[in-house]
Amino acid sequence: MTVRQRTPKPLGNLIHYFTDRLRLTSFRQFVSLFVVGAVLSLSIAACSSGNNATTPAAGGSASPVADQKKDVELTLVAYAVPKEAHDAIIPKFVEKWKTEKGQNVTFNQSYGGSGSQTRAIIDGLEADVVNLALGADVLKLVKAELVSPDWSTKVPNNGIVGETVVAVTTREGNPKNIKTFADLTRDDVKWVTADPKTSGGARWNFLALWDYNLKTGGNEAKAKEFVAKAYKNVVVLAKDARESTDAFAKQGQGDALLNYENEVILAKNKGEKLDYVVPEVNFSIDIPVAVVDKNVDKHGTREVAEAFVQYLFTPEAQEEFIKLGFRPLAASADKNKELAAKYPPVKTLGTIKEFGGWEQAQDKYFGDKGVFDEIRAAK
Repeated sequence: MTVRQRTPKPLGNLIHYFTDRLRLTSFRQFVSLFVVGAVLSLSIAACSSGNNATTPAAGGSASPVADQKKDVELTLVAYAVPKEAHDAIIPKFVEKWKTEKGQNVTFNQSYGGSGSQTRAIIDGLEADVVNLALGADVLKLVKAELVSPDWSTKVPNNGIVGETVVAVTTREGNPKNIKTFADLTRDDVKWVTADPKTSGGARWNFLALWDYNLKTGGNEAKAKEFVAKAYKNVVVLAKDARESTDAFAKQGQGDALLNYENEVILAKNKGEKLDYVVPEVNFSIDIPVAVVDKNVDKHGTREVAEAFVQYLFTPEAQEEFIKLGFRPLAASADKNKELAAKYPPVKTLGTIKEFGGWEQAQDKYFGDKGVFDEIRAAK
């Protein structure tokens, strides 16, 4: 019996067999890796494309989505009087902005004399929004190229966020029977005011006297004579409104004090016993608010700064100004007749526009060698 033995395959064949298997496996792995790599590449590209949609290019603005997530900080610089109004208004605005934009807003606040605050901004205090005592101070910021020349056209009511008039504070019971600005020229009446050269409020007082004479039959020459006669009776010409109030109330100087009506009302609301009269021929004291264009563009805060300024004119914000004694805005007089009726009536109201605006009035009356300097030199 013959037994056949199986002849083993040559070694070379075995090598080719395993080499082919290895090549097939490697090819499959390569294909798998290629597919995975392609998917990853597409995913990364998609993610990169999405990021570019929300990341601002150099010099551009962030998209609304990015803005909603980024907190923003505003610096408000103001004169002292409206602080209590802002303290009540700001939390309401912050909540409203958060609800509408999904963005947190924080405020840095600075309060002081309007003139000193203006100088601080010019010297480098980076305010986003200003609320000053008179338009002349905003004009200084315009000249410093911080605020746009057309600032008053960008907000309601020509940028005037608060309105009041001049009040004459008297001794209890008004023993000198002071009723009009003409009484300040009487020989038996001495009065207190701040210096128009250093105080914005005092400039309003000066113009109120000048305008009173014009509105009651005078002309430029007679108005100058009238105001000069009145200022001869000034016993204290203080640096600012605070010092003039202290001279009258704490030091007992004078028979009368000229002040903003809203400040007198606020003092009475806080329990101070004050008698005052509001002359029927009076002058509109206009309190401006403005966006500091150069700074908001630098900080990237224009949108929220402009929104805050607009919000100051809403009924809920104006309610806080009225609580401080400011009169309802003339622009909304028809809607606020009941509120306006609570204030002493003013039959004839002068305005700064009649004096050519603050740009002309400042130089003519309060500039170096201006009308006030002439009156003081002749006193």
